[in-house]
Amino acid sequence: MPETVQIKHATLPLRERMKIPRQHMLEQSAIERAANFKEVNLGYTTELASREARRCLYCQKPTCMTHCPVGVKVQEFVDLIVAGDFAAAAAKIREDNVLPAITGRVCPQEDHCEGACVLAKKGESLGIGYLERFVADYEQSTGIVHMPTVPPTGKRVAVVGSGPAGLTVAGDLVQRGHAVRVFEALHELGGVLTYGIPEFRLPKNIIKQQIDYLRATGVEFETNVVVGKTVTIDELMQEEGYDAVFIGTGAGAPLFMNIPGEHLNGVYSANEFLTRVNLMKAYKFPEYDEPIVSVRGKDVAVIGGGNTALDAIRTALRLGARKAYVVYRRSEAEMPARAEEVRHARQEGIDFQLLTNPIEFLSDGNGWLGGMRCVRMELGEPDASGRRRPVPIAGSEFDLPVSVAIISVGTSANPVIQRSSPGLATDKRGYIQADPETQRTSRKGIFAGGDIVTGSATVILAMGAGRRAAQSIHEYLMNG
Repeated sequence: MPETVQIKHATLPLRERMKIPRQHMLEQSAIERAANFKEVNLGYTTELASREARRCLYCQKPTCMTHCPVGVKVQEFVDLIVAGDFAAAAAKIREDNVLPAITGRVCPQEDHCEGACVLAKKGESLGIGYLERFVADYEQSTGIVHMPTVPPTGKRVAVVGSGPAGLTVAGDLVQRGHAVRVFEALHELGGVLTYGIPEFRLPKNIIKQQIDYLRATGVEFETNVVVGKTVTIDELMQEEGYDAVFIGTGAGAPLFMNIPGEHLNGVYSANEFLTRVNLMKAYKFPEYDEPIVSVRGKDVAVIGGGNTALDAIRTALRLGARKAYVVYRRSEAEMPARAEEVRHARQEGIDFQLLTNPIEFLSDGNGWLGGMRCVRMELGEPDASGRRRPVPIAGSEFDLPVSVAIISVGTSANPVIQRSSPGLATDKRGYIQADPETQRTSRKGIFAGGDIVTGSATVILAMGAGRRAAQSIHEYLMNG
């Protein structure tokens, strides 16, 4: 153990550390935040962070680390917080995680490091995510940022997509001395971090700061490049001389419900709704024109129970929706959204219509949405996902009077790259096939990871795939 750990153990015995309650993060009040796009969670103070860090038990077998998809050395960075060296704590995290200010905000730590924390067996886990966010924000506010310097290898890597997987690959490879250029199809960098997550959960300036860090380490970025159209994978390798390519384009094609009335004006996919709000800055209305059908003063429903669904409906509420519904066909226990996001939504006044499923979108007679016909559900036997299958209750149909509906029932793979890359194997759903350990595809020198391989998942799982890919690419470049 580091010397600081031994000193701390001597001054604060194990029994005393276990008596410290979890330090909860300050938040905007529900009434205030429901009407603005400012960040909901306000972060730890130095005092709160230091007190929370002292709760760590320094287990012999740190399951928090083994359950982290990117392998952050939790005990080591927490101990540096206890020692008061916050800049060193941030540098320690960056050894394994190039986006700490982002994961500290949107990673579902309860499913990974915090879920495996020994403290959780008898109480509340260590606030690892909160501590990660604290040191990342401290690093940015002070300008004390560790910049690794390594000799160049002369190898060049193209990264397709600037989402969490692509940024992780870029950050890890540039730290190994490789030249990396990231190609992004949109005009803004960040992928799903930028277009899919609203300002109140992940401010755009936080994403910019993390990308600026990568740029300072040597990563190059190019926007408005649709790989597969503007340039192909083969052209990148054969004509532009890249030694390897990583594909991290995500799964951005929305799925729909295929029920009557889905064509009506006022029916959106969550992808389109959130992209319009985030990239076209509807959240800054009236400073920017509102590039969506106005929800101001209208009743709005989102169909789905994941984080994207809650992001969409909480966004609609902040844009002035009169009534905001979550319509989900299972119970709250089966909702895939984070418990914190559900709690925040309820506090803000979102109406949860659980065990409910739409069967038809109703027209107002002029081509616009006028309502939504729904049916009540009950839970039957578990389906392939392990969750109990929802079954309609006969005769329970009712109409929900909404003017805007947002469909958030999943996404699928965008096929542009696959169609333009002969020999790149895909599965029956169109996702790129890649080895789960090395992220190698069927073509030599081409690697893939994140949602374009697994289907829609979390930011941290995409980053985990990015780390594995970076290691594999490095070995490929150095050893052939």
